[in-house]
Amino acid sequence: MLRIHFEDRDLARVQIAAEPDPLWETVLAMHQLAPPGRGVPVYGAWRARARRELHERGLTRAAGLIGALAPADAAYFPDFLTPDAARDGLAAGLAALRDTPRARLAAEGARAGLPARLPRWTGALVAGSRQPLDELAAALQEVHRAVVAPDWTQAAATVDSDRGARARTLCRDGVDRLLHTFRPALRWEPPVLYADYPCDRDLWLNGRGLRLIPSHFCWRRPIALADPGLPPVLVYPVEHPTSWAPAGPRSCHPQALSTLLGRTRARILAALDDPATTGELARRLRVSAPSASEHVSALREANLARSRRDGGCVIHALTPLGTALLHGELAPARTVAGGGARRPSGLTAVPGSSSLRRPGSGPSPRRSGPAAAGR
Repeated sequence: MLRIHFEDRDLARVQIAAEPDPLWETVLAMHQLAPPGRGVPVYGAWRARARRELHERGLTRAAGLIGALAPADAAYFPDFLTPDAARDGLAAGLAALRDTPRARLAAEGARAGLPARLPRWTGALVAGSRQPLDELAAALQEVHRAVVAPDWTQAAATVDSDRGARARTLCRDGVDRLLHTFRPALRWEPPVLYADYPCDRDLWLNGRGLRLIPSHFCWRRPIALADPGLPPVLVYPVEHPTSWAPAGPRSCHPQALSTLLGRTRARILAALDDPATTGELARRLRVSAPSASEHVSALREANLARSRRDGGCVIHALTPLGTALLHGELAPARTVAGGGARRPSGLTAVPGSSSLRRPGSGPSPRRSGPAAAGR
């Protein structure tokens, strides 16, 4: 069990990351490719494509290197793989990784048992040689480009939807209510936030606050960094729109919708499968807010969308007719069972969460996960 202890000043410093963290997503994506028995259905189509891409691009060794440093079934993996600087993008994160101090490499490498598992390569890494760090950074960059970047727009949209729903709860009801929305992945019993973890661990925030990072590739359990001296973060699984999960063929295809409605309006219709505000729609589809509002109004007039006020926000969603048009069927859209943090909006979606990071996070110890008992 992971117990995160809050003080009053920590509650004022709770943050939700605006977008996925590129290095966390890359490491956790590798966990979804790790055999055996990690065949989470929602990642099925992505997994097949990712394996093909890695093979065709000659990146099998690079992926294996990441997997060796951060095994999906390990109780711990090094924190230096996911530096805080990655909040500013992949390039910033890789630069920070390359600058990891030698003492930290040695300490985290020893904790992960790296020399014993990868004697030749990790011996040089733990000794502080720059070549292995450069090689690792290159592997992370290439693997991210091959299997994470192609789905980044969808991952960012999923995270934006999750963040938007929680931000509305925060604005309307405060931090206490926000922390209650993470059930069943997290349990808030003031002043302690509990998470199912592979090891027993206490994290004292001591006024530093907590940065919550929504993750597309995290599955089941949240993940925390193992080192209590690092800026406190908790990576948590988001619900996945059913449209991203593998599904059978539909009778209505994107091109047909574009022909019927126009390209942008068809994209708005598809995006509203996951209710959103005008601003969220604009960010997801990279259009202006006035343009998004205009298209939503047109869909609403055709009884394909509806809007409702929620506090200071207006939430747009599909009507049953809009859902039927989007999915080419009159029955409700298929849902996929999962187990992540439930969004406050309670939308039809599939929760996803991956391993724990370090003590107390997912399958990878690194932070805390099913496999990360030691973080």
